[in-house]
Amino acid sequence: MNLPKTRAAQWRMLQAVVDLGGFAQAASALHRSQSSISHAVATLQQQLGVAILVPEGRRMVLTPDGAALLRDARQWLSGLERLEARAMRLRDGWESEVRLAVDSLFPSAALLRILRQFAAGCGDTRLQLHEVVMSGADDALYGGQVDLAIATRVPSGFLGDWLFDAAFQAVAAPSHPLFSLERAIDADDLAGHTQVVVRDSGGTAPRDAGWLGARQRWTVSKQETSLAAVLSGLAYAWLPTSGIASALADGRLMPLPLSSGGMRKMPVYLIVADPAVAGPATLQLAQWIRAEGDQLSRI
Repeated sequence: MNLPKTRAAQWRMLQAVVDLGGFAQAASALHRSQSSISHAVATLQQQLGVAILVPEGRRMVLTPDGAALLRDARQWLSGLERLEARAMRLRDGWESEVRLAVDSLFPSAALLRILRQFAAGCGDTRLQLHEVVMSGADDALYGGQVDLAIATRVPSGFLGDWLFDAAFQAVAAPSHPLFSLERAIDADDLAGHTQVVVRDSGGTAPRDAGWLGARQRWTVSKQETSLAAVLSGLAYAWLPTSGIASALADGRLMPLPLSSGGMRKMPVYLIVADPAVAGPATLQLAQWIRAEGDQLSRI
């Protein structure tokens, strides 16, 4: 294995000369003497055996080879800066990875806003995202698999902050036979038609939620599959209102005229698995989640 002949400092000095327009300007910006900048660039050319800068009047300009090499060097220097920044964050206690469990009830638009903030503010920390349903968050917390969880209950032994109440509405496609009754719908009416529900992803103590009185019930793994089944007219369901607004607005879904229980709510919480050892990236992510929860609670 051969060690590189050139050093990052040489390439950084060359970049400064080119970007700032000369050796004097580069020396001032880098707090070096002009002679040290000139020597570094000359040594770089000698080590490479390629002409990088040539005089043009009173200025030094890049040769075509120099331009190509500096273009690659810029990417390398940028990567090196990110590496050093990551090392500094690790030195200062920033985690290399944060693990987050998110219940499927949490609106995807809100989650994406949080992820954008995380990417901008914690770019040197990796994120593991676990998508769960109901007690799946419990399993992830008890198993030590996550640092944070957005869940529909706070499991025993943990503390959590209420974020908002997720709303569900009983809906079906306009073609569904239930609408042909042309009256208020009761539990007996519902029992005779197919209901679609989302499976609890937990394995230790899975739980049910909501009305489950249909004689024919389909259980699926994702909210998206449940929505697709309802849109197709094959079933009805209580679906999160955050994910069906457009389908209600354009008439692809209609609220079922239930005599009672057409709307229900479920609280959503943020749980920090172990606040005593949570690092700055985990705590910052929790802060962004709480801010989104505050906005959702006002809708």
